[in-house]
Amino acid sequence: MSELRPQPGAQIRFLKSRADIAIYGGSAGSGKTAALLLEAVRHIGVSGYNCVIFRKEFKQIVSNGGIRDAAMKIYPDVGAVYRSQPTPQFIFPSGAKISFAHLNTEVETLAWQGSEVCLLAFDELTHFTQYQFEYMMSRNRSTCGVRPLIRATTNPDSDSWVASFISWWIDQDTGYPIQERSGKLRYMIRINGERIWGDSPAELSARYDCDPSEAKSVTFVSAKITDNPILLKKDPGYLSNLKALSKVERARLLDGNWRIRPAAGMYFPREDHKIIDWLPQSNEMIKWVRSWDLAASEESEGRDPDWTVGLLVGRRMSGKVVIGDMIRVRRKAAEVRSLVKTLAVKDGRDVWVVLGRDPGQAGKEQAESYLNMLNGFTVVSRNITRSKTVMAEPAAALWQQGNIEVVRADWNEALLSEFEQFPEGRHDDIVDCLAASVLSLPGHSRPDYSSSGLSGRFKEIKRDRKR
Repeated sequence: MSELRPQPGAQIRFLKSRADIAIYGGSAGSGKTAALLLEAVRHIGVSGYNCVIFRKEFKQIVSNGGIRDAAMKIYPDVGAVYRSQPTPQFIFPSGAKISFAHLNTEVETLAWQGSEVCLLAFDELTHFTQYQFEYMMSRNRSTCGVRPLIRATTNPDSDSWVASFISWWIDQDTGYPIQERSGKLRYMIRINGERIWGDSPAELSARYDCDPSEAKSVTFVSAKITDNPILLKKDPGYLSNLKALSKVERARLLDGNWRIRPAAGMYFPREDHKIIDWLPQSNEMIKWVRSWDLAASEESEGRDPDWTVGLLVGRRMSGKVVIGDMIRVRRKAAEVRSLVKTLAVKDGRDVWVVLGRDPGQAGKEQAESYLNMLNGFTVVSRNITRSKTVMAEPAAALWQQGNIEVVRADWNEALLSEFEQFPEGRHDDIVDCLAASVLSLPGHSRPDYSSSGLSGRFKEIKRDRKR
């Protein structure tokens, strides 16, 4: 049987913690999921021991390179047999079991009523609601002789309930973990639904006349990518990828900042723009796309409706992105359709047409209508279901690196003004177009951000019809 060992530093501090609730978090790539998998095998020799590790969505468990694949690399070496039904699980010779499950909605949480989970674990805690976490706490119990525990991993998210939950361990001025508090225990009780904190069970008992046994011990262990030398050795480019993120995501996912928030000027700073005086020739380019953010409204007094924007964006042979043209109008739906077709003909059949698709049946019908109208052109229909800041992240990173060029034209100021105000500005139509273009262009790497705290979907439909 193989011997499993944690890496020195943050992983060991996390695995040594005697807290009832221990949260391991910080930089992407800091070995958080591996630490959770190691914690789960601590008592696999005990008959009746069980552990459930939750992810928000089922596909995050079974996707290529997901947590199930990570477990497959270590659990069979310590005697486990894998079963895919009724849920992914590993069964050990003692009868101990480690299972993987998803909690997508709060309704699904109620399906765990009556369950007994000895080790309750959450991979990426900020993806779960506070209700889900607190309800599942009531399922954390044990009759096998192993003390029930809760363990979780997380990346920083300033707007999540987790940021408030671990605020004692975080410097509220800088947003960075207080290193001397990392791994330190605090104690928590709940009175009338409110969390009350103290330095010891005795202190809480004296202050609130409660049984000391009601207090739950809690800790937060901060970690950085440097706590995972195995990853840095196997994939030295991963650190470079984190450094190449935009300012906001770099602060979160590389530096472990819990206070950073998207603000105007942080995604597309005006000082980072690169103006060129010519449209590159076709032999300099890999591909051009014309991305559309569609609206169907006219400007009128007292109103400031969204714009219909068509952005011509291309990728050079060097990898740099060029914004070559922009059309920005407020017109009725029929006129918008005519404009899209006119620009497609003008741009030529080598230019892909990228169209936004709203969720629901109406969005599907609109997409099919445009696909039929653009018969003979290559059309990419995008369905955006994640936040605009997440969608804009790849484009923002390229912008901040100086890898997006803008052809000089009279529309430059409108573009730069909206970019500068994103995500706090009234309009984000141009940003949406650029984000979709970058994601659609050949040569763009679409990493799986599940290990770094970004989530979402990008669905495309390509149709190339010949007359």
